[in-house]
Amino acid sequence: MRARYSRWDGTQHLDELDADQVLDALSDDLMSYGDLSAALQRLHRWGNEDMPGLEQLLKDLREQREQELSRYDLESTVDQIREQLQDVIDTERTGIDRKVEQAPPDGKKLMERIARQRRDQLDRMPDDLGSRVKELRNYEFIDEEARQKFEDLLKKLQQQIVDQMFQGMKQSIEGMKGQDLSRIREMVRDLNQMLEQRQQGLTPNFQEFKQKYGDMFPPEIDSLDQLLEHLQRQMAQMQSLLQSLSPEARDELRRMMDELLADDSLRLELARLGAMMQQMMPPSEMTERYPFFGDDPLSLQEAMGLMERLQQMDRLESQLERGSFRLDDVDRGLAEQVLGPQARQQLDQLRQMTEVLEKAGYVERKDRRLELTPRGMRRIGQSALKDIFNQLKKSRIGQHRMLGAGLGTEAGEELKEYEYGDPFLLDMKETLFTSLTREGKGVPVHIEPSDFVIHRTEHSTQASTVLMIDMSRSMFLRGCFLAAKKVAIALDALIRSQFPRDSLYVVGFSNHAVELKPQSLPQIALNDYVYGTNMQHGFQVARSLLAKHRGNRQIIMVTDGEPTAHLDNGRVYFAYPPTFRTIQETLKEVRRCTRDRIVINTFMLERGPYLTEFINQMTRINKGRAFFVSPERLGEYILVDYVSGKQRRRSARVAG
Repeated sequence: MRARYSRWDGTQHLDELDADQVLDALSDDLMSYGDLSAALQRLHRWGNEDMPGLEQLLKDLREQREQELSRYDLESTVDQIREQLQDVIDTERTGIDRKVEQAPPDGKKLMERIARQRRDQLDRMPDDLGSRVKELRNYEFIDEEARQKFEDLLKKLQQQIVDQMFQGMKQSIEGMKGQDLSRIREMVRDLNQMLEQRQQGLTPNFQEFKQKYGDMFPPEIDSLDQLLEHLQRQMAQMQSLLQSLSPEARDELRRMMDELLADDSLRLELARLGAMMQQMMPPSEMTERYPFFGDDPLSLQEAMGLMERLQQMDRLESQLERGSFRLDDVDRGLAEQVLGPQARQQLDQLRQMTEVLEKAGYVERKDRRLELTPRGMRRIGQSALKDIFNQLKKSRIGQHRMLGAGLGTEAGEELKEYEYGDPFLLDMKETLFTSLTREGKGVPVHIEPSDFVIHRTEHSTQASTVLMIDMSRSMFLRGCFLAAKKVAIALDALIRSQFPRDSLYVVGFSNHAVELKPQSLPQIALNDYVYGTNMQHGFQVARSLLAKHRGNRQIIMVTDGEPTAHLDNGRVYFAYPPTFRTIQETLKEVRRCTRDRIVINTFMLERGPYLTEFINQMTRINKGRAFFVSPERLGEYILVDYVSGKQRRRSARVAG
């Protein structure tokens, strides 16, 4: 099988979600903690190899942000403006020299005097950007090219700064000429009036404002609140830009921005707007200082665009961090804008998980909670069974095969001639064929006893089993409880699918014993505050369940410790190390099970001295078997023992 890989270009599509795949990814978490909704939340957060989760998107996002920070030198923004202003000055100096050279003889002295004055002004130009912009504004240029360069630069910087405050105003700003920023000043003034009306408890007419100034803002803004949120983000981007600069560069850029907005009325209206927004909407958490450490230069416009991208990343990061609890809060459009189309597809997959499970019939909603359905339970059982058998050698996988055939109760695949006393399990096709072979073609067909062909019979053994699972606190702390639950679920699936005549009960025991319904096993969680390993009560409950059945009866007990509790007149007595009385009361129940011909097989997950001694006493009384296994191999041993045990019982019957 070949696979071809290529760079993601947006045309590829992730595979459709498979309900079995999703349930398999949930099963271990569900069986460990018993909460389906929490398991889904954790799957949303962490994902798995086949389904990336929110953490993978967060990792990609943080790597992308780190790449941006390691690429650019934000200080170059101020340096670049300084270089552009210096180019204006240098162009003016060159123009002055050219004018002096080109001056006619009778005007040479006058031109040289003017040139000296201009050169002196240029020599006295301050270094900081704000003061230099102010001086050049008042400077009378000699060279037309230098004057045009300065006006173009001034207009460009004004456009970038104001557009950063009021994104979407590019067309309006490009048309600014003699009236300069008058329309912007009017818009800010009208916006301030609306905010004052809201503070007074009135309802501003936002639609009238939008009709007049709608071209200055993104078209999707349709309310005053949306406009304020938009302005807050824009102002936060400008603040982040300033905070990410060194103090010296920050002061220079701020003074230059004040100088560019030389209209005192506009500055006053903007100050009022900032004060009211800070009162109505506290400063945004998105005002972040970014530690740039790269070398690539940035223009002011590029720097502002970069601040927008970084703050989009910050917003997306915040959404992803809480997304496992509220996945709908993650803006898929923003994720696509920042991380590309694959991110949106991954989020769509995460959102579809619950829907896919519901459509497959694996989960259902009850009182606004998700619960596993019987079908989902069967699927988890089949998956657990598959996981366990996948670890076994092929030679050990069996289907309850018999070593021989004989008188039994179920029809097998083999055929034989009928003999007196055989069960009359007639194979009509072979019987008719035998008759036609004997008599030849023709009707009616005459069938004689010698023509009868029947199915050989196979013995069918029935077993009744109680799986006793230790649910004491130590099972959870040692990581054994998940393995025990998986075995119970797998054994239930095995019996239901391969041995439907067998009976399986599951009993959990800690300080008390209780029957557990197999369909509820995945969602059963341990109580961390329950101490005690009450095997005595577990054997009592198991014995009462098996009393309803005849034939082969057994108890399979999975434990990591010796008995530390017993019942006396309905009360629980707990002690560790175990008392002599607890041991004796438990062994009494072992003797009762032995008297009832119930075999007890024990799987020990620890090798403590108390447990080993107790198990030795129990096996001497009951003649059952005891195994020491690690949790990860528990399922292999129990299932193989169950299958091989069935084989031995069948073989014994055939021999008999």
